[in-house]
Amino acid sequence: MVDRLLGRGREEAARRDETVLPASPKDAVWARVQLARNVKRPHTLELIEALGDEFIELHGDRHFSDDPAVVGGFARIGGHRVVVVGQQKGAETEENIRRNFGMPHPEGYRKAIRLMELAERFSLPVVTFIDVPGAHPGPESEERGIAEAIARWIGVRSRLRTPIVAIITGEGGSGGALAIAVGDVVIALENAVYSVISPEGCASILWRTPDEAATAALAMKMTAEDQRVLGIVDVVVAEPTGGAHTDHAETARRLRPILADQLDALSRIPLDELVEMRYRRYRALGPYTIVSQPQARPPERPGLTDRLRTLIGSGRSALGGPVGPRSEEPPARDEV
Repeated sequence: MVDRLLGRGREEAARRDETVLPASPKDAVWARVQLARNVKRPHTLELIEALGDEFIELHGDRHFSDDPAVVGGFARIGGHRVVVVGQQKGAETEENIRRNFGMPHPEGYRKAIRLMELAERFSLPVVTFIDVPGAHPGPESEERGIAEAIARWIGVRSRLRTPIVAIITGEGGSGGALAIAVGDVVIALENAVYSVISPEGCASILWRTPDEAATAALAMKMTAEDQRVLGIVDVVVAEPTGGAHTDHAETARRLRPILADQLDALSRIPLDELVEMRYRRYRALGPYTIVSQPQARPPERPGLTDRLRTLIGSGRSALGGPVGPRSEEPPARDEV
């Protein structure tokens, strides 16, 4: 009562009100999509700095160049020496342009492949951060083999003989996110989203207009909680009041023990069993049931006698004679 009279707690109440989602399911999902796209959310480098005790960034793919949209290197998180890889967006326009809005070119994926192979060579777990609307779709990416780079990344990650933890921190969209999210455990922040295509892209295909993006987002079940129910995401981490963009340090504090626990659990699994479990995990995604139906009986083919009767009947009809079923009984004496 005293706090209310003195106005205490009003700021906290206001922050709570900011996170109240709309009552409509479509509007609530779209609100989470907007939170996932907030430019002030913590990006890969900010999370690594908050989670790790030390970080050494590595550059270049040893083939073409260094892609600033993908960052990675060696880090120490909660007593674990790991290799971290993630997409990096910018908080300001200039940095976003320099980082290509977090959309990797082929050299970014090839740089990440090089880092993951280093992790396997030195028996280090891999931690990846996903926050990307999709891979870069420009002609230069096609010229340098973007499809091959993504496919090779998925292949390398699926058979990598070291633990892999993927963390979806913001917008996980299209093949740019699917490739980097292959792992033994997938963690997602509360307001993160994950899908095979952006809502605008899905709406443009199905409704011929991006204006139905909110409807598409609801239908795709792309929120973190929906993905957990579907079995794609393993752990959903609650964000601070107002969203992760309001408090980067608190977001990292909540994420750090969960990440450490998952790394501890994965380190106790033999590598052969770990790779086999990873294979079974992705083979089991999207299960469906084949309903068996009784085989339709083929129609009986008419015999020679039936075909002759049909032919004779059609001939009588053409000549104006009586048409009807032929009697099997012989004619009576009087009729003869």
